[in-house]
Amino acid sequence: MLTPYALSVLDVVATIPAGKVMTYGDVAEYLGSGSARTVGMVMAHHGSEVPWQRVVQASGRPVEHLLDEALELLRAEGCPVRGERVVLAEARWDGT
Repeated sequence: MLTPYALSVLDVVATIPAGKVMTYGDVAEYLGSGSARTVGMVMAHHGSEVPWQRVVQASGRPVEHLLDEALELLRAEGCPVRGERVVLAEARWDGT
């Protein structure tokens, strides 16, 4: 069963536009609660229900165990990627 916090995280991630990303910390900050780690836990358990590739580490690198798939999906959406990192200066979305 999803907690209210998990539902909030998934709702935010579902609104990230194609070609844009938020970091785990950005999602927590947007919600005004939790941390990058708690957002990561929600995404690890329930992220497949939303465009999970649009949430990246603070370095711009997607989650390690799905790195290649995430980069492929992000590039297909037109997200700026250099090497194995999203160009956060261009792709970061603030929720507005």
